[in-house]
Amino acid sequence: MAKIAVIGSGSWGTAFAYMLSQNNHKVNLWSFLKQESEDLRLHKENKQYLPGVLLPDNINYTSDINECVQNCELVIIATPSHTVRQTTKTLAPYVQNNRIIVSISKGFEEETLMRLSEVIKDEIPNAQIAVMSGPSHAEEVGRSLPTTNVIAHQDLDIAQYVQSIFMTPDFRVYTSQDVIGVELGGALKNIIALCAGISDGLGFGDNTKAALMTRGLAEIIRLGVAMGGRLETFSGLAGIGDLIVTCTSMHSRNRRAGILIGQGRTPAQAAQEVKMVVEGIKTTYAAYRLSKKYGVEMPITQEAYRVLFEGKDPSEAVLDLMGRPKRGETEGVIPLSN
Repeated sequence: MAKIAVIGSGSWGTAFAYMLSQNNHKVNLWSFLKQESEDLRLHKENKQYLPGVLLPDNINYTSDINECVQNCELVIIATPSHTVRQTTKTLAPYVQNNRIIVSISKGFEEETLMRLSEVIKDEIPNAQIAVMSGPSHAEEVGRSLPTTNVIAHQDLDIAQYVQSIFMTPDFRVYTSQDVIGVELGGALKNIIALCAGISDGLGFGDNTKAALMTRGLAEIIRLGVAMGGRLETFSGLAGIGDLIVTCTSMHSRNRRAGILIGQGRTPAQAAQEVKMVVEGIKTTYAAYRLSKKYGVEMPITQEAYRVLFEGKDPSEAVLDLMGRPKRGETEGVIPLSN
């Protein structure tokens, strides 16, 4: 049994605390707001972000970050991307040397274009930073439905240690040493899920969505490999696996927001209606800039950027994508020998 701190009580943080406590670990769940922590303690349910999942009595709820991480073997970061730096800055004084921190947040820091594990390492340089990703909706983890993820750290021993803590009969974890690839796959798929939702909102069909997912994966691979990720990672759980689940499920807030945008809402209106952070919007902004930085062609991401940040009509964006110059399907594909 391990003592684990989960930083962030949104849907994913709550689901993870639930899953770990079911695995007989001692879990502290930290909320930014004291009232949120008190509500969780009182109702044993996250009524706002994970309704219907009854939380066990052995979770400790707190808004005191020192209390949360004190004497914990493992710290899990489960906050939205835009809060990761400030949260880890607050956390830093209480983290012991070489403590393992697992980031399950997805996205980039908009201002610096840093991956979130880089942000955490920047603020807590004395920690061991691992990342976890894969096809996993909080709503299903909270119902103990079979789920698989991948945990990545450069040191395989550390990845295997975290794997042993996270594994349950309902939550299977694989290991990887490709931190960059796992992290980028989890972040970039949200762009394509947003676009798949826009396609649904416009009334297009399965053919269109399949094309977006397939050509979107090609974009993810091009940027991911250019940034140092391994090609094979993107054919696994953190790549195509997460892409499939996020593009096809109504649990996906990115897809839901995309549907609303396709139906005529502005991005701001869609995010407000979804009532959760829509990471795909922020990630599109970062990925568009990263594509310029690395000289990577990302036409779907470029059109998404124009829809989200320049007010382009989604229907026009589709026409422009369909009207691009003729080319072979494998042009620009990363060779397997890489």
